Amino acid sequence: MAKKSMIEREKKRGRLVEKYAEKRENLKEQFRTAKNPSEKLEIHRKIQQLPRNSAPNRRRNRCWVTGRPRGYYRDFGFQLFSFDARPEVSTYLVRGEVADDALEPLIAAVEQDPNGIGVF
Repeated sequence: MAKKSMIEREKKRGRLVEKYAEKRENLKEQFRTAKNPSEKLEIHRKIQQLPRNSAPNRRRNRCWVTGRPRGYYRDFGFQLFSFDARPEVSTYLVRGEVADDALEPLIAAVEQDPNGIGVF
């Protein structure tokens, strides 16, 4: 289980990314279309003045069950150790079954989670 402070920090980064996404995209588009080097330099300074955590590449993928950042499977949103803790999940997901009936044991396992970490 990841520290709560780190999970909250990631949530804050997500809110900043959403808040500044349009402004950042507009400035980047202006930068791409600018012809004059001094104009590009001025636009680049404006981009640098945005908060660092508002850049999407500063976000970290986290397991939605435990919040752990390492061993994360992008296809499932799980970390590696979630498969060890929930063998009924690994039998379906590792084999590549993604049908709705295959995900029912996953949903049931998360709902019965004694730590209350699950999302469902």
